[in-house]
Amino acid sequence: MTLTDPHTLTGAFALHALPDDERVAFESHLTACASCAQEAAEFTATAARLASAAAEPVRPAVRKQVLQRVTTVRQVPPGAPAVERVRRRMPRGSRPARWALAACVAAAAALGGTAVWQYDRAQEAVHQAGEAERHAEEVAGVLAAPDAKTRSVRVAGGTGTLVVSARRDRAVFVASGMTEPPRGKVYQLWFADGGKMRSAGLMRPDRRSQSVLMQGRVDGTSGVGITVEPAGGSPQPTSAPIGLLGIPS
Repeated sequence: MTLTDPHTLTGAFALHALPDDERVAFESHLTACASCAQEAAEFTATAARLASAAAEPVRPAVRKQVLQRVTTVRQVPPGAPAVERVRRRMPRGSRPARWALAACVAAAAALGGTAVWQYDRAQEAVHQAGEAERHAEEVAGVLAAPDAKTRSVRVAGGTGTLVVSARRDRAVFVASGMTEPPRGKVYQLWFADGGKMRSAGLMRPDRRSQSVLMQGRVDGTSGVGITVEPAGGSPQPTSAPIGLLGIPS
């Protein structure tokens, strides 16, 4: 780390402004410094709230424009056109009309199939972009909610901050500097409803810092737990919680 005082890097870490080597070194520092871990988690939540204030939603017309452009792009198959390949194989003077018709149909089928495939891919990309946008808007909505309340805990070498909006009846879990789970494992979030645990979603195993929109309602929940589960998650916890948080009031 180039700076002698790592305590001054919490803000840059929260804004993802550190070079890779300094980020790795600072994440290591977080494991031994509770005050920096707490501050970094709070800065991360605050940065998300500030970003939501300046965010602009994608115009509805964008999806329509993308789909229209896909249908107007001329698709060119690899190699020579199908009609030309058929023409070269036929002896001169022995190309009845039905061969020309068959070649045209084959070419149309090939081009049409390519266009349909690309159209489907474009629709899938638009759908995924829309889902990501809606997810980001929901996360930002909870973090920026006027009634949002937070509670933090040290977990997996980092800090986990629970942000709850009673008005929205939603919660976001903000992880900062958590170590990656063991290979083939994933961190799973749970709502505690009385004596039962209800799955609230999975964290991405390849990210040490992330914001997760928890699945399901918060109303009636007494707390949140984090466990280590097999990849893909479990219907019920299979291990003891590595972190527990009460719902902030």
